[in-house]
Amino acid sequence: MTDLAWIDAALTAARPQAVAALLRYFRNLDTAEEAFQNACLRALNHWPQNGPPRDAAAWLIMVGRNAQLDEVRRSRKQTALPDEAAISDLDDAEGQVAERLDNADYRDDILRLLFICVHPELPATQQVALALRIVSGLSVRQIARAFLVGESAMEQRLTRAKAKVAEAEVPFEAPGAPERAERLAAVAAMVYLIFNEGYSAGGESAADRAPLCEEAIRLARLLLRLYPAEPEIMGLTALMLLQHSRAAARFDAQGQIVLLDDQDRTKWNGKFIAEGIALIDKAMRHRRPGAYQVQAAIAALHARAATPADTDWSEIDLLYQTLERLQPSPVVTLNRAVAVSKLQGPEAALAMLEPLAARLGNYFHFHGVKGAFLQQLGRLKEAKLAFDRAIALANTPAEAAHIRQHLDKLNVSS
Repeated sequence: MTDLAWIDAALTAARPQAVAALLRYFRNLDTAEEAFQNACLRALNHWPQNGPPRDAAAWLIMVGRNAQLDEVRRSRKQTALPDEAAISDLDDAEGQVAERLDNADYRDDILRLLFICVHPELPATQQVALALRIVSGLSVRQIARAFLVGESAMEQRLTRAKAKVAEAEVPFEAPGAPERAERLAAVAAMVYLIFNEGYSAGGESAADRAPLCEEAIRLARLLLRLYPAEPEIMGLTALMLLQHSRAAARFDAQGQIVLLDDQDRTKWNGKFIAEGIALIDKAMRHRRPGAYQVQAAIAALHARAATPADTDWSEIDLLYQTLERLQPSPVVTLNRAVAVSKLQGPEAALAMLEPLAARLGNYFHFHGVKGAFLQQLGRLKEAKLAFDRAIALANTPAEAAHIRQHLDKLNVSS
């Protein structure tokens, strides 16, 4: 890994905690983000020579805070702080900040920031988008991809959200218990989108984005500590644990996608699976079903199957029908079609896709799944068209390469 690559990975992983702590200190979002960027610039200058700090978040908080205060004092023509080399030195000051990160002042900084971003004066879509931008530092393009919208539309959404926060003079404080409960669903949705941004990365980038998955799981566990009896938070945490348990098996040595049925199940993380199954079993005992619980139950059925042949596709189909009622979505129906193909064959599954074409015409997975069904039916020319469209819509090189493998098989057959 190059110097810039490991530094970028470290900055990405440390960003949420650093920005949240700086926001608590400065009480101003723009100032906090500027302080973090200043700290990142100093990291790029010093880390290649000095090596990584013991705690990247602590280092960035300390340096960002001091650098920003330096700017304020310079603008007021007051005494400046020590020079850059002094504040960037990896001395005991960093260790002191690192210790404080585990204390009450810092422990819930990120969660506090999440609740601020999902302020009720913002529409739900703007809440989630703003939180993804501020907490995770995702680009507009990445956020747009998560929402399945264009970049310009997402840019406008973010601009409106920031303007609304400024107009409302939203206090950068943690809300009380009643407000937290009202905003919980939006926070949970935002946490899951952070996870999906990391989970959807392919090939070499998957390792770089893995911290997003880990951060989302950490945030979900924080939510679970605040809401230990909330079954949907149990379901959300279980879902991410079960999905992330397959991380080591999802790509081969060349960075190519390995489908679920072809994965080496010995590479699955047994600890994550056990924790996820225990959580979803506990959640279902509350008898208050929700979308995250149903998705986690589907993931648990896959995790419980020792081999692909052991998968209970009938139960998975029933769970997807439940999910269609709880959270109607063309993507849910697309996923259910895969289960139907296992039970009734590709023709029945293909019939389910036709009504989805208008809404999922620009969705990579729709054309990839459709091509696979057509291929199974021997409709090779139609399959090739679907695969070509999927390649054009691929979000990662790994997705495009996976579809090209299907096309290679078609060319051999034709």
